[in-house]
Amino acid sequence: MDIQVIGVRDLPLIQRGDDLPALICEKVAFEDGGDILTVASSVYSKAKGFTRELAAITPPGAEAVRIAAKTKEDPRFVQAVLDSSTDILLEYPFILSELPSGHIGVRAGVDHSNVEDGRLIILPPDPPMGAAAEVRDAIRRITGKDVRVIVTDTCGRAFRRGQTGIAIGWAGMTAIDDYRGGDTDLFGHVLEITEEAVVDEIAAFANFVMGESHQGVPAVVFRNCRAWNGHDSVYFTPREDIIRIALKENKKD
Repeated sequence: MDIQVIGVRDLPLIQRGDDLPALICEKVAFEDGGDILTVASSVYSKAKGFTRELAAITPPGAEAVRIAAKTKEDPRFVQAVLDSSTDILLEYPFILSELPSGHIGVRAGVDHSNVEDGRLIILPPDPPMGAAAEVRDAIRRITGKDVRVIVTDTCGRAFRRGQTGIAIGWAGMTAIDDYRGGDTDLFGHVLEITEEAVVDEIAAFANFVMGESHQGVPAVVFRNCRAWNGHDSVYFTPREDIIRIALKENKKD
């Protein structure tokens, strides 16, 4: 299986109200079945107006002021993070929080890069799965093609330096390729624990193509991708997540 990777270039700077799927379709001739479109959450949020003006976040609450004194960040920025979060797992040296979708990330994914000064980009406040489905439906309506879609964000990793792309929403596929009980390795051993997070693997490579600074490639197409079977339970439950449990216990001390 040879997969082609196509960066979607020469898109305009996305503004609120722009028809992002239509703009992408002007640059890409999609093919049925094997195409997966990855879209940076930042451009989706900008098109939908999921941004906030720092100047409008006044006054920040007491909790934001308290945490900002530890992180040395603008209390208004911290307030935006708190507003986007359902739970704060870590306050310092950085804010680690859970979003309504179940995603856990640094500063709730609130970002002030690749956007005008004084403005913040927030992750899609509705479930990002809905964002991916919306883009997929729009592409089908415009082109008649069946394209799978992943909405990506960048995220740090426990125990390792550096950020990588991850999937926060997807449509037309499952997040996990589940090999358990139905496949064997090269020596005929039945696989019992292997669950491959394919959407995250694709999102990570997409992030490599998109870049993290001025590259201007907010979407990437992966062509000739196979289908797989699995499930969407990509997030551990609170009871399963040993890192979350340890952080909660540490907050009590």
